[in-house]
Amino acid sequence: MKLFQNKKKLRSYKEFLYILPFIVLIAVFAYYPLYGWVYAFFDYRPPQPMTMDNFVGLKWFKSLVANPVKTKQILNVLVNTLVMSGITVGTSWLPMIFAVFLNEIKCIPFRKVVQTVTTIPNFISWVLVYSVAFNIFNNTGVVNHVLVSMGILDKPVQFLQASDHVWIVQWLWLTWKNLGWAAIMYIAAITGIDEEMFEAAKVDGATRMQRIRFITIPSILPTYFVLLMLAIASFLSNGMEQYYVFQNAFNKEHIQVLDLYVFNLAMGSGSYSVATALSILKSVISLILLTVANGISKLVRGESFL
Repeated sequence: MKLFQNKKKLRSYKEFLYILPFIVLIAVFAYYPLYGWVYAFFDYRPPQPMTMDNFVGLKWFKSLVANPVKTKQILNVLVNTLVMSGITVGTSWLPMIFAVFLNEIKCIPFRKVVQTVTTIPNFISWVLVYSVAFNIFNNTGVVNHVLVSMGILDKPVQFLQASDHVWIVQWLWLTWKNLGWAAIMYIAAITGIDEEMFEAAKVDGATRMQRIRFITIPSILPTYFVLLMLAIASFLSNGMEQYYVFQNAFNKEHIQVLDLYVFNLAMGSGSYSVATALSILKSVISLILLTVANGISKLVRGESFL
């Protein structure tokens, strides 16, 4: 009995060592940077060190609502953030539908080609994506060249500089880049469905669309709801890389989301303390959204995802 307990304890130690590197990575890259939150409570000006003489308490948090100009900027940024996140969450079912129809392709080589072609853009940096967009849609790009040559346009159109429909355009680029990669999770869920269910449905005379409607989609809905709740929890986190490379003086008012605004505050105007204070508020709100989304999941699905 004692020997069995020793072996069980040794196995527990080994299993802990397996995950130890990942715990260290999370601690270093996720929790250690939280020390930087102290900048929100000081009047920090690099390269001067932080001292208690520079301690200002909640001054920068109050300035976010005390200054009408800054408040207006933040509200505009929040509108951009909420709209972009709303469009993304509202169309979060697209990868699921794409995975369903991709699974219905019976020609295996063709299915692999489609999956590969749609997944590769995820591994392309946003800088290269913008390079592609620039070569296609700039003043001397392919689109303008063709339209002007055909006489459809009298002069080139400023596609990348236009501020109209920025939200939809950015969503299209994001969907093009992430659709194939986001579908992988659903493809994995589909492969876990018992084949006997499909065979029984065929015997009962169910058509392909009926098998999709009554077997495939209900079987992968739990995966969809978990990913949906996580998307809701990160509603204020759009990332900044995409919007940073696509922003310019003409579309900045409509393309600047919260993450990009924080970056521009810190790196553009040197307001490190204000940017940190705004980041703290964003993190607190995201934590609240995560808790609410987890509660909704427990209420609707009967189980939480945390």
